[in-house]
Amino acid sequence: MPAKVGAVKVISLSSSSIFNIGDVYNMAPQAQAKTFAGGGSFNTGDGIRININRSETFVNDSELIDQPIANNA
Repeated sequence: MPAKVGAVKVISLSSSSIFNIGDVYNMAPQAQAKTFAGGGSFNTGDGIRININRSETFVNDSELIDQPIANNA
């Protein structure tokens, strides 16, 4: 169904994002990322208290490719 779109202002787009105005059948952004973080790194909320005396993050990875995205359309 057609739609009328007024003015659009795009501030920024990341490397794996999709920007679309209008009718679309299929959109499939593809990206991969590997994140390493210590204990208590991804906590969210108000009033969180964390006491970690020693935190170690082991990043030894024997696999060269973890999540291949080639030919994954």
